[in-house]
Amino acid sequence: MLKLLLPVDGSETSIRATEALIGMLAWYRERPAIELVAVHLPVPRLPNMRVVVSEEAIERYYAEETEAMIAPSRKALDAAGVTYTVQKLVGPIAETVVDHATRMRADMIVMGTRGMTALSSMVMGSVATKVLHLAHIPVLLIH
Repeated sequence: MLKLLLPVDGSETSIRATEALIGMLAWYRERPAIELVAVHLPVPRLPNMRVVVSEEAIERYYAEETEAMIAPSRKALDAAGVTYTVQKLVGPIAETVVDHATRMRADMIVMGTRGMTALSSMVMGSVATKVLHLAHIPVLLIH
């Protein structure tokens, strides 16, 4: 069975990527397995941070933030009757997406771009650009 990874962040482009993926499902004879994933950057760990913020509070923060990232795509997938699984991860975004795609043996990554200009993309880079460079599987970018 074909496995597709759909990384989302709640942005308009990730919603467009979700809608594009839904539209592509008719192309397949057998429905691919879809994994919806949100990656949150790690909270900086400072000395004695646990005195002020508990580990449970940080985990709750990650859970709430990643759920907000996933919610718009989850709504679109549910409305279309698409079956999927969800992963909520923490780490450097592009690297974590590619590592997860490797671990799950994904056949393709489908994701949105932020629509950066060519100049700002060259200067700052983007998650999509990093994923393209790191991934060893096809990456479909939806603008």
